[in-house]
Amino acid sequence: MPTGDEIRDAQRVTWAGLSAGWEKWDSIIIDQLGPVSAAMIERLDIAEDQQHLDIASGTGEPGLSIARLSPKGRVVLTDLAPEMLDVAARRATAQGVANIERKVCSADDLPFNGATFDSVSVRFGYMFFPDMVKATAEFARVLKPGGRLCSSVWVKPEENPWTAIAMQAIATEAVLAPPGPDGPNMFRCAAPGYVSALYEGAGLRGVVEWDVDVELVTRSPAQYWEMISEHVSLAVAALQRVDDPARERIRAHAIATVSAFEKDGKVRVPGLARCIVGTKPAP
Repeated sequence: MPTGDEIRDAQRVTWAGLSAGWEKWDSIIIDQLGPVSAAMIERLDIAEDQQHLDIASGTGEPGLSIARLSPKGRVVLTDLAPEMLDVAARRATAQGVANIERKVCSADDLPFNGATFDSVSVRFGYMFFPDMVKATAEFARVLKPGGRLCSSVWVKPEENPWTAIAMQAIATEAVLAPPGPDGPNMFRCAAPGYVSALYEGAGLRGVVEWDVDVELVTRSPAQYWEMISEHVSLAVAALQRVDDPARERIRAHAIATVSAFEKDGKVRVPGLARCIVGTKPAP
């Protein structure tokens, strides 16, 4: 069983390698995950002078959107991989967003004083934390009383064909070891109430969960495969373990399957996320 430090070291290398793919496909990813960002921001009740912390920021969302809503405030973007935060910085510059800071750090060891932030967001990061209990305690610690934590996770694979199609195609040529029940993986937090229990264990109150539909839209089945094979961590790792003929067979399988979602000149593959919000009570 790898230690938390070993898991984080491996994740740092993985996400550094994926940063170019995330930047290349930025506009499609932003459109796909936009409804989740919007749902989270709505529950965070952002003020113009908000002090906000975005965990596992990756290429910057929802942190950059929150920064635009809070021109007199400050948004701190954090991530394990500096390469991902470099992408976020380039996006911020392109959008004219200046009220952000970047910090490379682990979610379960935040370099901030207690009661520093009005709000904390974690979009699709929870599932990958080696110690989710400790991370949640850290989020609660740095929140001001009355501050809100909002996160999002993926619901089960059957509700997310946008990724399941690719992984099922890969499984026709490669042996995919099932993830450990308690180890970091994309669907680790899929069960209803899973993250809510973590919130409540950290002392947060008024915890609410709700589901948000997403849709991955590409211009063709071929573009769908190109995108998935370059930015989804599980797919990228699995494809590195097979030879060129197998990769081509996997590609053909995925393209044939996803073609069922082609309509009016676009491929539209659905997905389902869950958002969770909670509030730090007053002392």
